[in-house]
Amino acid sequence: MEKYIINGGYKLSGEISIQGAKNSVLPILAATVISGGTSIVSNIPKLRDVDMMVKILSSLGADVSLEGDVLVINSSQINKIEVPEELVREMRSSIIIMGAMLARFGEVKIAFPGGCEIGPRPIDLHLKSLRQMGAVIEEAHGFLDCKTTGLKGCEIQLDYPSVGATENIMLAAVTAEGVTTIRNAAREPEIIDLQHYLNEAGARVVGAGTSIITIEGVESLNDCNHRIIPDRIVAGTYMTAAAITKGEIIVKDIITDHLLSIIAKLREAGAIIYANGSALKVIGPNKLYALEMLQTLPYPGFPTDMQAQLMALLTIANGTSIVNETIFENRFKHAEELTRMGASIKTFGKVAVVKGVKELTGAKVSAKDLRGGAALVLAGLVAQGTTEIENIYHINRGYESMEENLNKLGANIKTIK
Repeated sequence: MEKYIINGGYKLSGEISIQGAKNSVLPILAATVISGGTSIVSNIPKLRDVDMMVKILSSLGADVSLEGDVLVINSSQINKIEVPEELVREMRSSIIIMGAMLARFGEVKIAFPGGCEIGPRPIDLHLKSLRQMGAVIEEAHGFLDCKTTGLKGCEIQLDYPSVGATENIMLAAVTAEGVTTIRNAAREPEIIDLQHYLNEAGARVVGAGTSIITIEGVESLNDCNHRIIPDRIVAGTYMTAAAITKGEIIVKDIITDHLLSIIAKLREAGAIIYANGSALKVIGPNKLYALEMLQTLPYPGFPTDMQAQLMALLTIANGTSIVNETIFENRFKHAEELTRMGASIKTFGKVAVVKGVKELTGAKVSAKDLRGGAALVLAGLVAQGTTEIENIYHINRGYESMEENLNKLGANIKTIK
C-alpha cells in the first residue's frame, strides 16, 4: 500500500497549472455513450476515478484510447447493458451512467455505487426523477434494473439541488420525447460544462448555472470535440497550500469566477490574493486568522470538497473557528487524524470547533477519503518533523501528480510502497 512521507516546514513558491476537473470529466465521459459515435475529450486529468470510468465504458464495449490528455471514445460498438459490479462499487460517480444508458438503449442494470465513505448520499432523487420520465426501476439484491419503452420529458422539482441527480436527468432527457424542465437544479460549473458538451453534440439544453434547466429532446446526438474545464477544488487546494506554508504560488489555467467563495475565505484568514485573467497569485500571511464561520453550501456557496483543506489551515490560525458541514453527515473523519498531529478540534454532529494551535507535529495518519487525504497533506507540509500518510489511493482519485507538483513548489514529499 503506497503512502506519503512528508518532511514539513518548507515555504512553497513557484507556479502550477491546474488539471481538468474530475467532477466534470466523469459525467461527460458517461455522456459519450448517448451518441453512438466518436467523441474527442481533451484536458483529461490522470486520475484513478477517470481510469475507472474508462474501464466502465470499455467493459460495455466502447473503444477508448488515450493520447496525452486527449481521450477518443467511440461508443458505436457498445453491446452490453450491465455495468460490472466491481467497477461501480469503486466509484460513486458511476451512477451517472444510468441516464446515458437509458437514453441510448432504454435499459441498464447497475449495482448501487460505492466511493468515499463520507456519509449517506442517497440516490433516491436520481431514481425518482428517472421514474417520472418513464423509467421502470426495480431494486433487488444490491442492483438496480432499469428499463423504459421510451423516456418522456416532464417537469421535475428536485427536493435538493443534487449535482448527480441533475446530471443524470440531463443525460436521460437529451433524447427523450418532449421537453424536460429541472427546477431547483444544481448550479455548479461542472453542470455548465456538461451542458456545453451536450450542446456541442447537438442537444438543446439551456439554463445550466441557474436553478432551472430546460432540455428539449432531440432524435440523436452527433460526434463532437470538447475541452474539460479546470478543477476548482484542485486549484483551491494549492491556493490553501500557499496560505498554510506562508508561501507564494501562482495558480494558472483556472476560471477565477469558479473560485470566488474559496478566495473570500482565504482572504478572511489573512491570505493576500491577486487575480489576473486565468491566473491567481496567492501569498500566505505571517499570521493566519480564525474564521468566525465556515459553512459548506451548494454552489455558489463554499464547497464541501474544500472543507477539509480549510480545516487543516484553521488548525494553526489565531483564534477559534466554527466549521458547519451542511452537505454530508460524515465528513469530519480528517478531524481525528489532524488531532493526532496536535490540532485542537472538537466535533458535534455536523459542527466542528477548531481552536488554533501554535504548531502541528508530524505523525502517522491515514487518509479516510479524497479531500480528507488532501487536508492531511496540507497539514504535513507545515508540521514540525515527518508526517506519514497511509491510504493515499484516495488522494490519487482526485489529484494528478500531487507529489511531483508539490516538490516542484519546494515541498519535501515522497511516495513509498
